[in-house]
Amino acid sequence: MPQGFNTRSIHVGQTSEPTTGAVVPPIYLSSTFQQEVPGTPLNGFEYSRCDNPTRTSLQENLASLEGGLLAYSFASGMAAEDAFFRAVLKPGDHIVLGNDAYGGSYRAIEQVYGPWGVTNSCIDFTDLTSVEEVIKSTKPRVVRIETPTNPLMTIVDIEGVSTIAHKHGALVLVDNTFATPALQRPIELGADVVLHSTTKYLGGHSDVVGGAIVLSDAGLAEKVAQIQNWLGAISSPFDAYLTMRGIKTLGVRMERHSSNALALAERFENHKAVERVLYPGLASHPGHDIAKRQMSLFGGMMSMQLVGGVKAAESLLTNTKLFTLAPSLGGVESLIEHPGLMTHHSVEGTALEVPANLVRISVGIEDIDDLIEDLAQALDSLL
Repeated sequence: MPQGFNTRSIHVGQTSEPTTGAVVPPIYLSSTFQQEVPGTPLNGFEYSRCDNPTRTSLQENLASLEGGLLAYSFASGMAAEDAFFRAVLKPGDHIVLGNDAYGGSYRAIEQVYGPWGVTNSCIDFTDLTSVEEVIKSTKPRVVRIETPTNPLMTIVDIEGVSTIAHKHGALVLVDNTFATPALQRPIELGADVVLHSTTKYLGGHSDVVGGAIVLSDAGLAEKVAQIQNWLGAISSPFDAYLTMRGIKTLGVRMERHSSNALALAERFENHKAVERVLYPGLASHPGHDIAKRQMSLFGGMMSMQLVGGVKAAESLLTNTKLFTLAPSLGGVESLIEHPGLMTHHSVEGTALEVPANLVRISVGIEDIDDLIEDLAQALDSLL
């Protein structure tokens, strides 16, 4: 019988150290490895840019959790995404991505790959008829999905879009950072590739930066492995260790993140200072039914649009006490930020521009009564 998610998150890639019996494997900080015979690495390890035992442990774990064949760990989420695109794109290729995609990814696609001859289309993935029309006409090499999206919390039908993309010969990449494999596994829904900023929920403690690519095809995985090796944007052994330590509690943390976020969304959906709450766990969310089908829980990310516009947003951000004003997300502590001014300013003036009255909240695992009290007093101060 296959082992469960939480069991695998703790044990896959993690075996006791044979010399001492240490339950937690050591961090292999060595940059190079001894060879007994020239040109024959011991157990495959030669030089840590190419392979490192600590990084290998993390990669094995990630592949297992996402239901992929192989995984590769990088120094950041953007480095991971860049490695994948370098592995599969050539001048003249096309990328289809969501019209509310993460600003940093759009910036790379538009401003880095664009001058190299890679074009892109930004579309509404919730309209499958329109999705098929665009994919059929543009013949993309890659269809890039986020779900839930950052920061508008749009839900994309992974299975539906993947079926259309494969029909027209495109690869499907899903950024699974918000949901994590604890709540959603895109490869099981038809995706070819999963992307993570492991900085976020996988690391889970706001103390390590990293990224990962998980693949279901051996040939495609070999190309990504080559880019990882040749260009060297690898995660360090210590970063791989911290990420692995975070993953051990991923399942239980995501349960708490999700229950806290749902409680906040329900509590403040009808607050007088709130125009609308964006959270897929609410029945009012347009993607709620799809989210129920492809996610086990709804995650810890939510956004709010405020009645008073950008001034209300700025005021809210400076009046919370437990919700720390900071970019990033997915840590045990609750964070709040203004995407338009902080994490998504690179898409200002484009089709991906974020509403000025939007605040994004990464709901932590604090006691829910304390979180409700803090957000309530901050929202009440806007009235």
